Amino acid sequence: MYLDHFNLNDFPFRLTPDTDYLYMSPSHSRAISYMEYAVFNQEGFVVITGEIGSGKTTLIQKLLSEMDEEINVAKIFQTQLDEVEFLQAVLVEFGMNPFSAKKVELLNMLNQFLVDCYMNKKRVVLVVDDAQNLSKRVLEEICMLSGVETQKEKILHVILVGQPELNQTLESSDMEQLLQRVSLRYHMRALTDLETEKYVKHRLRVAGAKEVLFDGAYEFVYKYTGGTPRLINTLCDTALTCAYADGLDYVDDKLLQVAVDELQWKEFSVYKEKMKSKRYAMDSENIGSGSTDAIESTMAEHADQNPSRISSLALVEISYQLKRLVDILEKKL
Repeated sequence: MYLDHFNLNDFPFRLTPDTDYLYMSPSHSRAISYMEYAVFNQEGFVVITGEIGSGKTTLIQKLLSEMDEEINVAKIFQTQLDEVEFLQAVLVEFGMNPFSAKKVELLNMLNQFLVDCYMNKKRVVLVVDDAQNLSKRVLEEICMLSGVETQKEKILHVILVGQPELNQTLESSDMEQLLQRVSLRYHMRALTDLETEKYVKHRLRVAGAKEVLFDGAYEFVYKYTGGTPRLINTLCDTALTCAYADGLDYVDDKLLQVAVDELQWKEFSVYKEKMKSKRYAMDSENIGSGSTDAIESTMAEHADQNPSRISSLALVEISYQLKRLVDILEKKL
């Protein structure tokens, strides 16, 4: 492909997580610091969220690569599991064969493993990626497991990493017990325009670039990616491919426009607004005559054991549901 053409040692914009190319923006640095805090300060729960493609999985790989052999780590990347399957997946990560055991036996095996590790002065870490896919039942199991502790410290240290939907799940009133165990929560923001420029230059430098390959085209990159690392990689790789095909030595705004046209992208702000409208339309279709039931369910969910107190989150949700109901009724009229 274009490696020889641009005198590169490697492809700088691969989509696969690669810690060698990790650009530590202030947001990424804060997120990994919180993960390390969960491990080395023996805290129970840390929750890290970020939009799709923000680099969460790469941060996990970076964290795991820096852990010593004295730390037992279970890494769960497949999260569409029921409670039994999740416990089995965790035990497999810890080197056991749990597939013939029932749930009670699985819990006993895991609890005994945690106690044994503590007695041998070994830390135990559970890292769950794509945690937004975990069911509430599985989250409850994790909550119970994190309850294994001594008088001074937690035995199991949990890091949940996922998309923003994870926060919405944790805010549910029936997740209060788990939420109270969370010691740190942090949301990774997208890169700024200046950080986007630094990100592109960083990856090119790691790949061995000796020349300036992007000629002042960073504002264009930011406009169409919103500072999302995965989108930056896709656009920049496509642009380099287009430059190679055209026999050019650099990428400018004109060539980036060609790449954008090839990808059939719109500006990132337009894309976000379109996706927001699509979600709103899908939600509206699901309301109809059952809207009052949805509102009552939301009120009950957030009443938090006290009928006279409804959280501000519930009030926002109720207002939102009512507005959608009015919109639907106006359309029908």
